[in-house]
Amino acid sequence: MNIAIIGYGKMGKMIEQIARDQGHDIGVIVDPFAENSASGAKIIKSIESVTDTDFSSINAAIEFTQPDTAVANIIALAERRIPTVVGTTAWHNRIDEVTEAVSKAKSSLIWASNFSIGVNMFYQIAWNAARLVNNFSEYDVGGFESHHNKKMDSPSGTAKILAEGVLSIIERKKKIVWETMDRKPETDELHFPSLRIGSVPGTHSLFFDSAADTIEITHTARNREGFASGAVQAAKWLTAQERHGVFTIDDMMNELFNRK
Repeated sequence: MNIAIIGYGKMGKMIEQIARDQGHDIGVIVDPFAENSASGAKIIKSIESVTDTDFSSINAAIEFTQPDTAVANIIALAERRIPTVVGTTAWHNRIDEVTEAVSKAKSSLIWASNFSIGVNMFYQIAWNAARLVNNFSEYDVGGFESHHNKKMDSPSGTAKILAEGVLSIIERKKKIVWETMDRKPETDELHFPSLRIGSVPGTHSLFFDSAADTIEITHTARNREGFASGAVQAAKWLTAQERHGVFTIDDMMNELFNRK
């Protein structure tokens, strides 16, 4: 593949490295602060400055920027019919707008709060555990997540998907409380607070606790490699056949889980 990277921060640089290690080319990098790149790709300062010629040989774009710029990037890429992988979080309140733009252009997009294959396996493990625990009322349920202090959103998109999935399974839990409590929780509340500190790439834990014991399920990211590798795999999945519309990581993972 010939890939365009939209956003050349830490994630963009990791995606560049992973993609090149897998034999892919980086044709264009769009970032207002980038001066040069390890791959020698053409640097463009904004998505508005991209020409049709710049994208003429691009097979897919991978977008990791900020919530306030993501939607404009997505729509511009859709209008050029560039299959796009979106790893930016906290823009999903505008999913209807994005879906309309992608559908109108007959383009394709896959988005996720977390493209790590390990995290998406963690979801399934956690939700299967929740199905078991749902039958045993003596177990309370809660969680916790921590990330680096540069992360823009809290709770993380990964935490939201994890906790909302658990909430849909554990019948005795009716709502999630994300903030720190200065009171005891109600029995129908699932508490899932966040911590922002240092350079932590991301840790998510789910707890099932009874008077007799505690079951803990944790995913810890050692670095950003898992996120970047999953994003490149998503680009390959999106372009492996002709696809139109908006997809989520679940669409890709369901295919991977069901492989014989």
